[in-house]
Amino acid sequence: MSDTQSISSVSIVIFGATGDLAWRKLIPALYNLYLDDQLPEKFAIFGMNRRPVALEEWRDHMLDGVDQFSRRGRADPMQWGSFVEHLSLCTPGKYEDSTTFENLAKTLDEQDKTRGEKAARIYYLSVPPTIVETIVSNLGQAHLTDDRQRSRLVVEKPFGRDYASACALNTSLLKTLDESQIYRIDHYLGKETVQNILAFRFANALFEPTWDRRYIDHVQITVAEQVGVEHRGGYYDQSGALRDMLQNHILQILSLIAMEPPVAFNADEIRARKVDVLRAIRPIPEEHLSQYAVRGQYGPGKLEGETVTGYRLEPDVDPDSSTETFAALKLYIDNWRWQGVPFYLRTGKRMPQKVSQAIIQFKPVPHQSFPASASFDWRPNRLEIHIQPDEGIALRFQAKQPGVTLRLSPQEMHFRYAEAFQTSPPEAYETLLLDVMLGDATLFMRADQVESAWKVVAPVLDAWSSTKPADFPNYASGSWGPDGAERLMTQDGHSWLQPTLEGGPQKEKTT
Repeated sequence: MSDTQSISSVSIVIFGATGDLAWRKLIPALYNLYLDDQLPEKFAIFGMNRRPVALEEWRDHMLDGVDQFSRRGRADPMQWGSFVEHLSLCTPGKYEDSTTFENLAKTLDEQDKTRGEKAARIYYLSVPPTIVETIVSNLGQAHLTDDRQRSRLVVEKPFGRDYASACALNTSLLKTLDESQIYRIDHYLGKETVQNILAFRFANALFEPTWDRRYIDHVQITVAEQVGVEHRGGYYDQSGALRDMLQNHILQILSLIAMEPPVAFNADEIRARKVDVLRAIRPIPEEHLSQYAVRGQYGPGKLEGETVTGYRLEPDVDPDSSTETFAALKLYIDNWRWQGVPFYLRTGKRMPQKVSQAIIQFKPVPHQSFPASASFDWRPNRLEIHIQPDEGIALRFQAKQPGVTLRLSPQEMHFRYAEAFQTSPPEAYETLLLDVMLGDATLFMRADQVESAWKVVAPVLDAWSSTKPADFPNYASGSWGPDGAERLMTQDGHSWLQPTLEGGPQKEKTT
């Protein structure tokens, strides 16, 4: 989002450099930025680990990650050969040991002397959340974060486990760092279609006048996954769908859809407007929780013709686990724009299709002047924002069918990234890593935003943790979730809009 020429030198330190995130996402993203000439001429990537690993072994492992997960496919040998010279390993050591960070400081200082200038320093914490505070404290004691303009910290989710722990973590980090140095990353905000919500809303005069309670009936946001917990059973069983997806990813999408127009396109202004939305969300009444929140856990079933196991039989999962793999909420935003408009949110694992989408359902026209014979197939206008996999936007409207008889038929206008731009968009981590280097925090979460998001789900977390579900597992793998999720909609006269398996137009679910 900024001019790449604004930086000339950068040093990136990846804590947990042999981990899955560095292998699948970070190094492939940095390699693609290198191929696109988006990295400064002077850059260095340092891997930091607890235990020793041979440099060539680590480089080969990172190449394997690029070959498997880069959007460009296998790396070109000559291009990789040039890029890999920028990959080094720091002296390994325990993160609790101050000597580890003293050695890191020497390494970075020597790098600056070699270059003849001070580089921007990025510390990427690709580590378990339990050791984040320890690393940050030691970075501060080694004076590695003193330069507020050049030193930046990237923290992966989960950022806290609940409201109290998120506040405590923010307080701890701010003892060492200024808020401007902290980049709380949510990779969903790096997706092209998510960013395009801002452009769609605020760069077009057509939609904003109808973007409120007068014209919009309700909003649906779905983030569905086909996979189960895979190799993350130990982590996921302590987290669950509400913490893992809804509290962060989905509330971020809701904020972009519901926020007020920013005065200027800068980080503080945009993030402030998103916080306004989160603070305006009506608290969920615990005494009527079942009318606002639904949880589920997948059991055995069939997915794309193959039989798959239930959640409780997954590796590292408690056989009697009460962890939800599906969560749905109904939220209201108490402000002038959205008063009375329900926002329905859902996320789940082992769904029929991997899909992320936001549906803006408009109200019917105030007066139907066409005869019944002409409009028996009439449908209200609807806007569909497809975040993945088929990135794009679709608008449903009414048109007259050809013929001498007047008959209306719902039609759709489509915009698809692949067709319009004929190029593959950058991966989310490419966008976000570049923004960190440029010091652009627009797509990252501020402390008050994280805390406000936790406040939204706090009543649900408290209620679910104190009451064990009696019906788990309550949806089959390969289905769209428990029956209660549909009742959440039908009690208001609505229904979830299910995507087709071919990724085509949305279809109303018959109930």
